[in-house]
Amino acid sequence: MQVGIISDTHGLVRPEALAALRGSKFIIHAGDIGEPSVLERLRAIAPVTAVRGNIDTQAWAASLPETAVLTANGHKIFVLHDLSQLAVDPRQAGLAVVVSGHSHKCRIERHDGIVYLNPGSAGPRRFRLAVTLARLNLSRGSLRPEIVPLSVI
Repeated sequence: MQVGIISDTHGLVRPEALAALRGSKFIIHAGDIGEPSVLERLRAIAPVTAVRGNIDTQAWAASLPETAVLTANGHKIFVLHDLSQLAVDPRQAGLAVVVSGHSHKCRIERHDGIVYLNPGSAGPRRFRLAVTLARLNLSRGSLRPEIVPLSVI
């Protein structure tokens, strides 16, 4: 099962991002969505779980949660925008993956058997950082995260 993971779109949905997310069983948006149309375009590909980021302050974003927990193929995934705001013990909560955004820096790290995944930013380029998103490939016994660079100018 492929899960598409995107963050920090800031209102921009790149065609390259949509192409990279095709084939996802569902999509996670880790906040700083920017515009409700972003979620509509993602929902045209697959169901979306989204959390509110620090720029998502308009009325349309009021119904978005600050965190979300979902389970896919037996793996428990926790989603929040800013990793520094993580208020649960991932190990005690039985989490396999913690997904966050905010920093615009993509990363995959493993600590105590838990994967910490930041897909980076798929929105406007900032700070000369790469424009990226992520995929999480899940099977019953394994999970394989990958960063997907988007070819943009």
